[in-house]
Amino acid sequence: MTGKSAAKSLAHPAVSNLESHLGFWLRYVSNHVSGAFQKAVESQGVSVSEWVALRQLYGAGDLSQGELMASLGMTKGAVSKIVQRLETGGLLTRTVAAEDSRSWRLALTKSGRALVPRLAALADANDEAFFGHLDPSVRADLIETMKSIVIARELKEIPTE
Repeated sequence: MTGKSAAKSLAHPAVSNLESHLGFWLRYVSNHVSGAFQKAVESQGVSVSEWVALRQLYGAGDLSQGELMASLGMTKGAVSKIVQRLETGGLLTRTVAAEDSRSWRLALTKSGRALVPRLAALADANDEAFFGHLDPSVRADLIETMKSIVIARELKEIPTE
C-alpha cells in the first residue's frame, strides 16, 4: 500500500450503508406508520399521547394519576399536561381519591368512552393500510419479534410520540 492510499484508508474507513441496518428500516417504517396515525387522531382533536392515555383508562375503568403515569412510563409533569388537556376537552374526569386526598382518580367521561372505539378503529385502519398486504402469519411473527426485543431490552415506556 502506498503512503497516499494508506492515508486515504485511515481518513475514510469503510462505513456500512444505512440500508444495511435493521434499525434504519424499523425507523423508516415507524415514522410513516406513526405520522399517518398522528394525522388521523389529530383530526379527531387529540394527540397520540392523549390517545394512549385514553386507551389505558378505557381498559382500566379508572386509575390514579400515579398509576396512569406508571403505565405510560411518562413523567409526572407530562401526564399532568395530558390529564389537563383531556379534562378541559371533556374526555376525562378527575376526582379526589377517597384513600388519599392528595391523590386524583381519573376516569373517562361518556364522551371519552365514546371516542376511544373511534380512535381504535383509526389505529386498526392505519395498521391495515401499512401491513394489510402481509400474510397474517408474517404479521404475527413480526409482532412476536418486536415483543421479544421489548423483553430482551427490558423496554418499559409505551411509545406515545
